Amino acid sequence: MPERRPFVRLPTDVYPVNYGLCLKPDLIDFTFEGKLEALVEVTQATNQIVMNCADIDIITASFVPQGGEEINATGFNYQNEDEKVTLSFPSALQKGSGTLKVDFVGELNDKMKGFYRSKYTAATGESRYAAVTQFEATDARRAFPCWDEPAIKATFDIALIVPKDRVALSNMNVIDRKPYPEDENLVEMKFATTPIMSTYLVAFVIGEYDFVESQSSDGITVRVYTPIGKAEQGKFALEVATKTLPFYKDYFNVPYPLPKIDLIAIADFAAGESLETALLIDPKNSCSSSRQWVALVVGHELAHQWFGNLVTMEWWTHLWLNEGFASWIEYLCVDHCFPEYDIWTQFVSADYTRALELDALDSSHAIEVNVGHPSEVDEIFDAISYSKGASVIRMLHNYTGDEDFRKGMNAYLLKFQHKNASTEDLWDCLEQASGKPIAAVMSSWTKQMGFPIIEVEEEQQGDDRVLKISQKKFCASGPHSGEDCPSWMVPVSICTSEDPKCTKLKVLLDRPETSITVSGVAPDQWVKVNPGTVGFYRIQYSTAMLERLLPGVRDLSLQPVDRLGLQNDLFSLSRAGMISTVEVLKLMEAFVNEPNYTVWSDLSCNLGVLSSLLSHTDFHEEIQEFIRDLFTPIGLELGWDCKPGEGHLDALLRSLVLGKLGKAGHKPTLEEARRRFRDHVEGKPVLPADLRSPVSQRNLHKQADMQEEKNRIERVLGAISAPDLIQKVLSFALSEEVRPQDTVSVIGGVAGSSKQGRKAAWKFVKDNWEELYNRYQGGFLISRLIKLTVDGFAVDKMAAEVKSFFESHPAPSAERTVQQCCENINLNVAWLKRDADDISQYLLQRRGPPV
Repeated sequence: MPERRPFVRLPTDVYPVNYGLCLKPDLIDFTFEGKLEALVEVTQATNQIVMNCADIDIITASFVPQGGEEINATGFNYQNEDEKVTLSFPSALQKGSGTLKVDFVGELNDKMKGFYRSKYTAATGESRYAAVTQFEATDARRAFPCWDEPAIKATFDIALIVPKDRVALSNMNVIDRKPYPEDENLVEMKFATTPIMSTYLVAFVIGEYDFVESQSSDGITVRVYTPIGKAEQGKFALEVATKTLPFYKDYFNVPYPLPKIDLIAIADFAAGESLETALLIDPKNSCSSSRQWVALVVGHELAHQWFGNLVTMEWWTHLWLNEGFASWIEYLCVDHCFPEYDIWTQFVSADYTRALELDALDSSHAIEVNVGHPSEVDEIFDAISYSKGASVIRMLHNYTGDEDFRKGMNAYLLKFQHKNASTEDLWDCLEQASGKPIAAVMSSWTKQMGFPIIEVEEEQQGDDRVLKISQKKFCASGPHSGEDCPSWMVPVSICTSEDPKCTKLKVLLDRPETSITVSGVAPDQWVKVNPGTVGFYRIQYSTAMLERLLPGVRDLSLQPVDRLGLQNDLFSLSRAGMISTVEVLKLMEAFVNEPNYTVWSDLSCNLGVLSSLLSHTDFHEEIQEFIRDLFTPIGLELGWDCKPGEGHLDALLRSLVLGKLGKAGHKPTLEEARRRFRDHVEGKPVLPADLRSPVSQRNLHKQADMQEEKNRIERVLGAISAPDLIQKVLSFALSEEVRPQDTVSVIGGVAGSSKQGRKAAWKFVKDNWEELYNRYQGGFLISRLIKLTVDGFAVDKMAAEVKSFFESHPAPSAERTVQQCCENINLNVAWLKRDADDISQYLLQRRGPPV
């Protein structure tokens, strides 16, 4: 790793109380003028003021002590690499209040951070630009000189001078709108004073929008702003937001802190949190998964109004808590609003298993990382802080119990509202509410990387089942052996086949091993550890226990989330070389009667990994056959057409199963897809949104107006095998027709489609590296691009090739991703070496003797 440069926080001798800020953006020249009048407090005499400032030119600056004479600054010293400016004054500023006045100019950049320009197409067809902000973590300093640290909170009075035919929005409601004296085409909009808050939460938007509006049951005005002509598509997000606000108010027992809330669909937003696809839903044309995605995003963002905005972390070290918490509670909220989504099972598939997978690597990191320089924030903004964060909070909620959890949360929010807190402050409040050792338990999960594998053996003693459980660190390359093995405080719960939904026993495993007696279990009953798949660990059962659980998979008496967890654990144990992959294939065959979408989705992902691994062997066709056999019965049952009264998840399942059968070369599916695609293009029955992924093509891309529809097409374009077509799709990815942040999924689609696709995509990334890197400037998309293109390799020399490419083409923000990918390639190589023969034997003998 490069040497970390020393980082110093801003001095505390001057701090802001209120920012009066007026900005005048120029949407033609992409610059803006700004005037800042900040009410500040000088705590000890000083002749300089140090603030954050980046890509801004200060024209004049002065300080007016309360009731005194104006003092003009005599120098502005920019420390560009530290994103700071020092204003020097000819005499000392005395203790007390005063006003700092700064006139400055800046640029409306195209880097998707700070105050930036966002391109859109007007109704007339011409290209226009909106001006929008994205300040988290540390980009408010690109819009105005400020104390850009989360703990330095103040109030804000914002005014914007904008063309009179544009919409201007900020955190608060408009209190005054008047013509701008110097130009009759402009108006000055003034917004109400904000509550006390951190700079990274300030926001403004200037553009052309329609909106839909509603009120929540507790009287908050909610608006969803959409591109002109798409107001209809904002209705679903509006419905979610109006249901969500009262849910949170009730859950936290703290009212929403502002008079209104606006949600905006912005065309290109780097953090992925306000993408157009994240808010707009075309009622006639959207697939189920998009509605669900919108509901989760709205739930996540609104949770931050309490957890993040009302109470803010003291420093970026505690960022994981904000994000992990919002990522957990968004599911709680969607489950409350849309119980039919079975969203918690999807959480396990999307977040929990993904976090387990990353966290088993040697290149993982603890959830809580000490952040010095804010540029390090991007590195830790990954699936560990979000997904593992959310998973351990889910485990904590389960361990604490809902009632005490809410009591502790409420105490925390009231104690720290409008202030800053650290992770420990939350543990204290929960500990007081529950009387459980929350801090000790949680720090074992947040301050050390990784998680345990729990090994379970059982013995029947009369009417009791005695379990011997032990823990050691789980590593993707096999269990951790050796003296200095870390251990965790593990909340363990247990259920039995008598009532699979109900936890029979809870213990805290706070040592390497222990024995537990589960009373009243007959010899023919099974015992399952971690019901609900809530604890953040993997489990290795003794052979006998596992054998006993298999019928529970077949007859569906095990809960869906537990069937998923069992399969996912075994799969990762096989990858780590702790069991043979054949064991997993046998378990997978027990899923013949599986009706649950999410369980299939997880199975399908793991089979995808296996299929990609075996593309390096000469029995790739056999695994395709295995996949076809597994998916054909459910495919036949679902058919191609949706049935009256079927739910959201059946639609998702149909799309998944048909896509999987098609990719595995199932002839009847491919023929039907071709037939339906022809009809679709010829304008016969239009394909329902949920089926478009399995059958789409590029020429529909141009005609697709809905952004979500474009994305759906982009992801499947890569699934073709002809080399010349692969090249076409790759060059298309960098064309004007694809939005910059969607290029990544098009290239990823090619990489994930086949062995040829993977090679071609990697070569394409290497050949176009400069352009791709400049385009994403070290944001999280560059990490995603690298992961999607190289993760599937399983050839020795590839890890070295990837490593050396990035040594000569450094991408600092993606360093960890590169390490993880190289580690994954080496794990694949070892896995293949170890298990290829067994797998091929098993797949061959499955077919029986040749006829």
